[in-house]
Amino acid sequence: MTFQAYIDNIREKTGKTPEQLKAHAEQAGVYQPDMKAGELVAWLKAEHDLGHGHAMAIWAYFKGKGWVDQPKPKAKK
Repeated sequence: MTFQAYIDNIREKTGKTPEQLKAHAEQAGVYQPDMKAGELVAWLKAEHDLGHGHAMAIWAYFKGKGWVDQPKPKAKK
């Protein structure tokens, strides 16, 4: 399944685009630019009944748009 197919399936299931899911997460107080994947994934599963793969696709979409911070590389010892 392509990434776009995941996004299309999410829209069919939820009736929302990724942009609308972001707005909903903001309204719910879930969205923060420094949030972790697990926080968004748990909320998408509970609030929108998405499976893990589809919730992770939304996380990837958020990352691709720069809506969430990229992890900082660990300092080498």
